Amino acid sequence: MPASSVQVKASQSVLAKTLIINEIFYSIQGESTKTGLPTSFIRLTGCPLRCRYCDTEYAFHEGKKMSFGEIMQAISAVSSRHVTVTGGEPLAQSNCLDLLTFLCDNHYHVSLETGGAINVAQVDKRVVKILDLKTPGSGEVEKNLFENLQHLHNHDQVKFVICDEKDYTWSKQIIRKHALAEKTEILLSPSYRQLPATDLADWILTDHLPVRLQIQLHKHLWGDKRGV
Repeated sequence: MPASSVQVKASQSVLAKTLIINEIFYSIQGESTKTGLPTSFIRLTGCPLRCRYCDTEYAFHEGKKMSFGEIMQAISAVSSRHVTVTGGEPLAQSNCLDLLTFLCDNHYHVSLETGGAINVAQVDKRVVKILDLKTPGSGEVEKNLFENLQHLHNHDQVKFVICDEKDYTWSKQIIRKHALAEKTEILLSPSYRQLPATDLADWILTDHLPVRLQIQLHKHLWGDKRGV
């Protein structure tokens, strides 16, 4: 699609801003409260964390510089108004904040997947933040920036990836300590091929925990591969 055919709301200086992009693809949203919706994904390069269960290690270093205008060209190729900005850790690149606002200004429904180790206070309030608090099983639990919980809105979500029963117990304590169920949606996800989803479901039901169980739908559809 020619650049001139994409009508965007932004100044030339904003369109010229750049980010290092690992990949842009169109798929079914496999996680969050928007599971099942056709969505454009913008995956940024780089991450300060090294979670043991990470399934996007290729995003640590691979990528190419793209302008906001080029990013808009890519996502305009499909009709979906749902966009997820992910990584890696997207907030590791400072221009990510401007990209989020740029997308919102152009009437996209924007969600941000962030690991919770970088301050989210400046994220545009129109963006749905999916804050992935790191459990002990991730190996990065000490990196959690709990002050981020102060910046959550009702439409935001907190996610816990559960590797084992120890992770579940830790997550349950954090949920209660910070009264998360009163603030936002809570997602518990079994670590893929590490914890049976039925085990996690049983624990949630036994404890009457006010959370949403989620599985990674895209992996159940297409397996653990890139671009889905």
